Order: sequence, then structure tokens, then C-alpha cells
Amino acid sequence: MRAVRFDTPGGPDVLYVGTADMPVAGRGEIVIKVSAAGVNRPDVSQRLGRYPVPPDASPILGLEVAGVVVEVGGGVQAFKRGDRVMALVHGGGYAEFCRADARHVMPMPDGLSFVEAAGFPEVAMTVEFNMVMRAGLSAGETVLIHGGSSGIGTYAIARANSLGATPITTSRGADKAAFCRGMGAAMAIDSSAGEWVDEVMDFTGGRGVDVILDMVGGDYADRNLACMAVDGRYALISLQGGAKAAVNLEPVLRRRLTLVGSTLRPLPPETKETIAARLVRDVLPILSEGRLRPHIHATFDIEDVGEAHRTLEQNDHFGKLVLTMGDIP
Repeated sequence: MRAVRFDTPGGPDVLYVGTADMPVAGRGEIVIKVSAAGVNRPDVSQRLGRYPVPPDASPILGLEVAGVVVEVGGGVQAFKRGDRVMALVHGGGYAEFCRADARHVMPMPDGLSFVEAAGFPEVAMTVEFNMVMRAGLSAGETVLIHGGSSGIGTYAIARANSLGATPITTSRGADKAAFCRGMGAAMAIDSSAGEWVDEVMDFTGGRGVDVILDMVGGDYADRNLACMAVDGRYALISLQGGAKAAVNLEPVLRRRLTLVGSTLRPLPPETKETIAARLVRDVLPILSEGRLRPHIHATFDIEDVGEAHRTLEQNDHFGKLVLTMGDIP
């Protein structure tokens, strides 16, 4: 089968389409004929040699796919050949065929395209686990979402609104702030214009936010603590702004704050199974109704995978980037 390869770590130009052995479904697994695959920052980190591949994972890039089931392994009852599915995968998504743990596979709702579905599993599972399950965002609360114009950010805005919560976003640039407002943010802050803590506090009437979803880290950490409400929950999901920060811990004590963090790929399979089941129960009905959709910025043919990575690294996109594997049914 065709698959994206690279021989040495480096820039986007090291990526090329070569060949790889066809995957075979083991017990509890399925094989998916991939129509589209999401492009994510861990893919870039792996290409750069900064994201070690787990020993049980495929060395091929790609953590989420959408397509059609072509092989079903032993013990799998939930899916059959011909089913349209979307899945979080343990690598291997940038290829014509991909093996998936059936516990991490979800049926594609009616009305969702393969491209949209490919942009759903990684962001939806990240947001559901961190913002909803761990930080406990609920109706009537306010959430501050950093990186609001990203794939995770745009989905988090929609998911917060679906819960009856109020999303506030930060993003760099007036155009991105305007985009976030158009996506449903109640307030969208241009973080390149300077400090944003006062804006958040003014918007919340001095109360602060109940939940923060942070993919920046670094010097955002201290500012996050400064604008959180009593019993606020801070969910850290990435460190794009750096891993170290000087912080004033006094708000943690005075406001009884909670800090949680995780990365999706190393989670135990059983935890991923639980997250997928929550999405099937709580989110797929909303997708079917059209009230929530992954926002796709652009699609790239598999042969243009280097350009897809270059676009992601330039950070000028709005929403998700998706690779397509040729003709999409």
C-alpha cells in the first residue's frame, strides 16, 4: 500500500509517499481503508524526531482516520466489513489502510463527510477527556480556551456551547479573534495585542473563569491562575509556549484551584475506550443533528503531505488540516 514515509528527521521536505506492508487485523482490531486522515502537531513532532514512537505503535505518521472497514479481527462484534467509521489510531493514519483498536473506533454519523470525520477523533477525544471529563465543564460555567482558532480550539468552542457553557478564547491576531467569534466564542481576545487577564476578568464581572483549556503553557500559566474563579479547574494539554514558568501559587490556595494535564497518545487503551464511548453517547447525536461540526481549514492530497505540515507549522490556519487518499466515496 501507499504510505507517507521519512528516512531521517527534518523539515516537511523529508516526507514522501512510499510503500509499506498492508496491516493485518489482530484480535480486537479492524483494518480501515482510509479515505482521509487528520494532520496534528504530534505528527510534526514525530517528523522532527522529538516524539518517540511507542514500541507498540506504527512508525507511520497519523493519529486519526476516517474510512471503510475492510477487515475485522477476532472478538470484534461492533463493526463489520463495509461500515463507515472514524477512529483514533496508534499511528499509521497516513496510509491507504490502517489498523485500529476496535474500542477506539466510532461509527460515522449520517451527514458527516469523510473529511470532516477525519478531523474529529483526536480533537474530540482530547477535549472531551480534559475539558469535560476531567475539568468537569458544565452548563452555566465559563471556559477560557487558548489557541481558539486551532482544530482543538474550534471544536472546544462548539463543545462548550453544546454543554450550555460560555466560551472565551485567545488567539494571535485580529483575524483569528474575529474567526473565533464567528465560531461561537462569546468573547475572543487577540493575545498579540498584549495582556488578556484584565479582559477576562472584566468579561466575567471580576469572578474569573471556571475552566481553562490550555495548549500553550509557559508564561500563560501564571496569567491563567490569576483569572480563575473559586474552585476553578485548569486543564493543560500541550506546551507550545514552553514547559517552564514562574508562577504565583497563592491563587491555588485562596481559590481552591485544581490543575490537571494529559497527552492523548500514551493513555491506557481502556481510558481511550471510555472516552470514545462518551463521545458516542453524548456527542455523536449532536453531530448527526448538524449542531456541531469539525471545522476543516484545508485538505491536501497525500502526495502534498509536506505542504500540509508546512501549513500547520506556519500557524496561519483556522481549524483542522486533513490529508485525503485519492477518490473519496
